[in-house]
Amino acid sequence: MTQSTNITWHETTITKNDRRSQNGHGSCTLWFTGLSGSGKSTIANAVSNELFRLGINEYVLDGDNIRHGLNKDLGFSEHDRTENIRRIGEVAKLFVDSGKVITTAFISPFRSDRDQVRELFEEGEFIEVFVDCPIEVCEQRDPKQLYAKARRGEIKDFTGIDSPYEAPEKPEITLRSDLLSVEEAVGQVIAYLREKNIF
Repeated sequence: MTQSTNITWHETTITKNDRRSQNGHGSCTLWFTGLSGSGKSTIANAVSNELFRLGINEYVLDGDNIRHGLNKDLGFSEHDRTENIRRIGEVAKLFVDSGKVITTAFISPFRSDRDQVRELFEEGEFIEVFVDCPIEVCEQRDPKQLYAKARRGEIKDFTGIDSPYEAPEKPEITLRSDLLSVEEAVGQVIAYLREKNIF
């Protein structure tokens, strides 16, 4: 794909800090990563609900939902997974610029892809949340029967089975979802945001 050279970045009058000031809180991306079945979407949505209850401007970007629209042209090859994450990173950056606290739930299996997304943000705006759960537990949960299909060879390049998952080395938050309740996990995330003066 050839990139156009006839484009110029247009600065807007209202800045990110203006929006944060009007909202009365900071903005950031909570990037939930982990295996399928680890609880990413469940916890991300629960965090978003709590933020909403607290009066924080929030939004959830969920992996499956994004693949129904923005990224419906992408498959699950390594190249397509990288492009999937790149696009989501750019969208998340726009939401942070709009003054919102974004929760994202994506397997995002490759460390280099997550690091590239981190580089899009200013210091403190990208918060990597590792939803750490043993694959055995994820397989037992298997709400969509994806592991079972992957074991039967019906799904190729499935993370954790025949495609690798590279766990974060230094995530801002680690949640052992096999040991924590959803409420406890939410409490840890909210405590972190308060500690960092996001709100």
